[in-house]
Amino acid sequence: MKQRIISSLIMLPLLVFLYVGGGPLYCIGLVVMAIGLHEFYTAFNNIGHSPIKELGYLYAIMVFLINIFSWNKESYAVGMYLTFVIGIVYVLLHRADVMDLIITFSGIFYVCLCFNYIIRLFDMGEKGYLYVWLIFIISFATDIFAYFIGRRFGSHKLIPSVSPKKTIEGSMGGVVASVVFSVLFGLIFKLQIGPIFLVGLLGSAVAQMGDLIASSIKRYVGIKDFGRLIPGHGGILDRFDSVLLVAPYVYLILSLFAV
Repeated sequence: MKQRIISSLIMLPLLVFLYVGGGPLYCIGLVVMAIGLHEFYTAFNNIGHSPIKELGYLYAIMVFLINIFSWNKESYAVGMYLTFVIGIVYVLLHRADVMDLIITFSGIFYVCLCFNYIIRLFDMGEKGYLYVWLIFIISFATDIFAYFIGRRFGSHKLIPSVSPKKTIEGSMGGVVASVVFSVLFGLIFKLQIGPIFLVGLLGSAVAQMGDLIASSIKRYVGIKDFGRLIPGHGGILDRFDSVLLVAPYVYLILSLFAV
């Protein structure tokens, strides 16, 4: 539980920037993406791969520029395409392992693309500054209550080959908590409850998938944590594992319902 409390405290500076928005949020977003990319690529260095880190950092800078200058959303795809072409040229000229290029773009998708949906949700309409909090409500409620319920009532393992301590009971507890807190948030701020209920319900499942895929990656490359930013508690990706997948889900669902 101590780790979960510290994880929440680590995110407090980001939550402050979410309140401020604008340039400061875009800047902290660039920093988080750069650190996350470094952790992701370093993890694969552990099993002999050499991702093209500069490509990842280049795309992170492109995302920052698109955000800061308010270019249209198609610019993200254009930036991705240009980065991919540069990657292909690099592989051909240097006879690099194509798997390194695949890992490079996996990092771009996983870190940059997913994290940037936090910023895109903040900038989405008049209530974007409210909707963005759902990402963290879902992630925190799911994580904390899945832990408590699983510890107290858990007896059936969820996916023991990936995460031996997670239980079906804990998973269900996380889903219920996510729905309850999301709906309460919607009621307090007078948001449309239908979409908020759906976001909280399936968002919890997405949050748990984010946690599990991060665990799978770490098991695959043979590490305990992605980084050492917080001694004893891992790095940015260890703290944002569920948030990274929840952010695009919340954005897409709320966009679909045109809230």
